[in-house]
Amino acid sequence: MSVAPPSVSDTSTTPLTFVSSATPTDDDIVLLLTTAPDMLLAKRIAHVVVEEHLAACVHVSPAGVSMYMWQGNLEGGDEVALTLKTTRARCVSLADRVRSLHPYDIPELLVLPVLGGSPDYLQWVRNQVRHGLPEGGC
Repeated sequence: MSVAPPSVSDTSTTPLTFVSSATPTDDDIVLLLTTAPDMLLAKRIAHVVVEEHLAACVHVSPAGVSMYMWQGNLEGGDEVALTLKTTRARCVSLADRVRSLHPYDIPELLVLPVLGGSPDYLQWVRNQVRHGLPEGGC
């Protein structure tokens, strides 16, 4: 028997909120993606940025293989992916802090907008990172 997933408008599930403004605001939720060379450093980065209220939450994924060109050579190795949840107002400070903890010359720092989500979760993210002063957005 096949069961279809609930639609976004299904009233039996928690509704999702979608960003409706074409103009970004400091309260918009963003994801910052980065990697670390090992699990120990990934956990340290996660611990520091959550404790400092720069990120509400950091998802640390199991190690995976990354392949890339570096100084003309094909490189590859295990890396741990991190997904950091924050606001536009905090993402520059977050990126600076990640950079300060990171051993790479050029760490991966990608910022992605969040188009929507559970209203309660989005507000929770905002509340977690408001403890520090906003210092410029992404």
